Amino acid sequence: MKPSKQYLHLITELKQSIINSRYQAARLANREQLMLYFKTGKMLTEKIDAEKWGAKVVDQISIDLQKLLPGLKGFSRRNLMKMKQFYLEYHQLVIVPSVTAQLEKSTESLFVPSAAAQMNAEMLSAFASISFSHHIVILSKCKSFEERMFYILETAAQFWPVSVTEHQIDAGLFQKQGKLPNNFSKTLSEDLKPSALQVFKDEYLFDFIYIQDGDDERNIESKVVAEIRDFILRMGKGFSFIGNQYRVELDGEEFFIDLLFFNRNLQCLVAFELKKGKFKPEYAGQLNFYLNVLDEKIKLSHENSSIGIVLCKEKNNTVVEFSVKSIDKAMGVATYKTSKQTPIQMKGILPDANELCKLLE
Repeated sequence: MKPSKQYLHLITELKQSIINSRYQAARLANREQLMLYFKTGKMLTEKIDAEKWGAKVVDQISIDLQKLLPGLKGFSRRNLMKMKQFYLEYHQLVIVPSVTAQLEKSTESLFVPSAAAQMNAEMLSAFASISFSHHIVILSKCKSFEERMFYILETAAQFWPVSVTEHQIDAGLFQKQGKLPNNFSKTLSEDLKPSALQVFKDEYLFDFIYIQDGDDERNIESKVVAEIRDFILRMGKGFSFIGNQYRVELDGEEFFIDLLFFNRNLQCLVAFELKKGKFKPEYAGQLNFYLNVLDEKIKLSHENSSIGIVLCKEKNNTVVEFSVKSIDKAMGVATYKTSKQTPIQMKGILPDANELCKLLE
């Protein structure tokens, strides 16, 4: 017997309700954990300072907690010191009652900023939604409050795992925002310019693939496609993959775009052209041609004009500027960093190069 529309609708609603409930439970559990760690850090800091206890007392506290609560995880000496750091760095945030009490009072806040915190509602929500591990990575690698909040907001918005957050920090995403050489100022509408500058980067970290010196553009492209999930995570906000070697036809001739995406935030197609060497002016002309064809043949009527990015190993920003300044299609030129250029302290967390190479084959 074929299920009725009403039955199928009920199943769909139940499925969504279960998913939403799981997400809510995970979100609240994370907030509860953050609050516990914050309060633990506060108690340790205030008591150790008041009693003038030495640093070794933290070791004893960890041991005694394990005795009182056998199997307790997350309260080693190292983690207790991280909780102290978490509290000391964010002590300007005033903690409010537990999540259970919050729900009873119908409030979503976990932390309420004092006058010194200068955090709006979006910042507070992001702060409470990312994991303690994320916070520790951000605290250890970012010195300014502005830089920390940037990565907190990006991590929360894009659901980055800890490894990706760490990679983005090491790649200097915060410092490179808005530095992509481009012609956006005269090719995009005023409402799209700020978003485009935030979406596209000056350098992309390709440490998730193993690129050899002899690889040509097609080999690099194949490796990117093989690891497309990681590529999208490093791309930025709102990207959806459409295809590689995307075929377009013009008057009986075929042309192929290396990588084609759609960006939901910008509501436009985004074409990436991969080049293994240094940027050349003719690359801008090739990309301009592709963008014209996309806008004429592929773009839907409600979508914005397409944007193109050339990804190359090196570039001279002055050459880029003169190459794109008279082009009326929005484009920029970015570089990519391979695993060979990854800072030495990062290499320990990456897969072995030989293993990764076998995976890609």
